[in-house]
Amino acid sequence: MPQHPVVSEQEWLVARKALLLKEKEATHLRDKVNAERLALPWVKVEKEYVFDTPTGKKTLAELFDGRSQLIVYHFMLGPGWAAGCPGCSFLSDHVDGALPHLEHHDVTWVAVSRGPLAEIEAYKTRMGWRFPWVSAFGSDFNHDYHVSFTKDEMASGKAIYNFTEIPASAKPADNESPGLSAFYKDEAGDVFHTYSSYGRGPEELIGTLMILDRAPKGRNEERTMDFVRRHDEYDLKGKAAQ
Repeated sequence: MPQHPVVSEQEWLVARKALLLKEKEATHLRDKVNAERLALPWVKVEKEYVFDTPTGKKTLAELFDGRSQLIVYHFMLGPGWAAGCPGCSFLSDHVDGALPHLEHHDVTWVAVSRGPLAEIEAYKTRMGWRFPWVSAFGSDFNHDYHVSFTKDEMASGKAIYNFTEIPASAKPADNESPGLSAFYKDEAGDVFHTYSSYGRGPEELIGTLMILDRAPKGRNEERTMDFVRRHDEYDLKGKAAQ
């Protein structure tokens, strides 16, 4: 950890006020970006996607569960995986507490993975989560929204992730990557794709990171989120199990 100068309260206050100006700039920029996000054009979803859910087959339109807005978290859990992606699991640990607030603000949250429903249910039970989670196994959904890739795409460097081609040398884990997509359903039942974000785009949903950014050591990482484990893989002292 880098050494910090120890100063008087008054000197600290000068430095803190200088930083506050930049924090306010960042807040105002975030407000501007949010407004531009809301102003994005929409794309009508023409393809009929069908998902396996605990209550049977459902279309994308049915996943809205009576609301007009749908947030899909593209959770990395491919067919045959023993466990879900640690980073996706880290983000998902923050969802259940938000569900009542989202649902009472006309927003449905659903996680979608390519793994079969039985494998999703087993991992969901292990993690103790309540949020809806469905399977896109056998569907084009993950591929069309650029979070699952064929071997040919990866070998040719033609796979698209985060709106750009992935070099063949930058293979994601088992040809799966995370992301977040938003959809709107109008009164006629038509569904529109309004937004997608990939890579570190959904990072602000992870409240733990926002807290760490304000802690004395920050995220204290060598690589992005290299300290993260599934929440049942830390020892009793809060350290990662070896």
